[in-house]
Amino acid sequence: MTIRVLVVDDQSMVRAGFRMLLAGEEDIEVVAEARNGLEAIHSAARFHPTVILMDIRMPEVDGLAATRRILEADDAARVLILTTFDLDEYVYEALAAGASGFVLKDDPPEQLLTAIRTIAAGDALLSPGVTKRVIQQFSRIRHPSAPRQFAELTAREREVFRLIADGLSNAEIAAQLYVSDTTVKTHITHILQKLHLRDRVQAVVLAYQSGLFGETDESARGHDATS
Repeated sequence: MTIRVLVVDDQSMVRAGFRMLLAGEEDIEVVAEARNGLEAIHSAARFHPTVILMDIRMPEVDGLAATRRILEADDAARVLILTTFDLDEYVYEALAAGASGFVLKDDPPEQLLTAIRTIAAGDALLSPGVTKRVIQQFSRIRHPSAPRQFAELTAREREVFRLIADGLSNAEIAAQLYVSDTTVKTHITHILQKLHLRDRVQAVVLAYQSGLFGETDESARGHDATS
C-alpha cells in the first residue's frame, strides 16, 4: 500500500527537497504540497494523505492551528511535525493538539523515512532529542490527577504503561518483561482503548501531565519513544 504524503512548509526549497527525497521511495508518494496552514487544511480534506509533514512556523495559519483543524475534521489523520530545538515551546502544544510524532529538520534522511513509515503504520514517534525535552517539560508542569479510566487497567497494563512513559520501545519493553513483541503490542492496544488515546505519544503526554509515574523521570530521559 502506497503511503500518501502531504508536504507542508512555507519554503519552496524545503518542499522541493522533501519531494526529491521521497520520490526515490517505491512505497511513498507525495500527493500534494502546501505553503501554509490554510493550504494544508484544504489539501488534507481534498487528497486525504496518509501522513502530513507539517512545519510549525508559517504565515496565515501556523502548523499548530492547522494540526488542530485537520484532526478536528478527520481524527484518523496522521501529522508528523517538523521541528528544531529552538521550537520546543511549540512541541508541547502540538502534542496536545494530537500530532502523532516529531522529527528534527536536521535528522538524517533515513530517520525521516522511518518516521513516515512508522506514522503510516498507525504507530507514533518522537525523535530521541525531542523525547527527552518533552518528558522533562511535562515532568515540570504535571498535575497530580490520574484519569478515572486508569483504574480499569490491569496490573500488567499499568506496568507496560509505565515503561511507555519511560520512553522504552516495544522491543525494550518486551525484553524487560520477558514477553513477545506481539504481547506488548496487545497490551498497548488495550491501554490506548481503555484510556481513549489515539497513540503512544498521547500516552506519554497523559502520564506526565497527570504525574502518574513521577518516580520514573530520570530513566525516561535516556530513551527514545518509538513504536
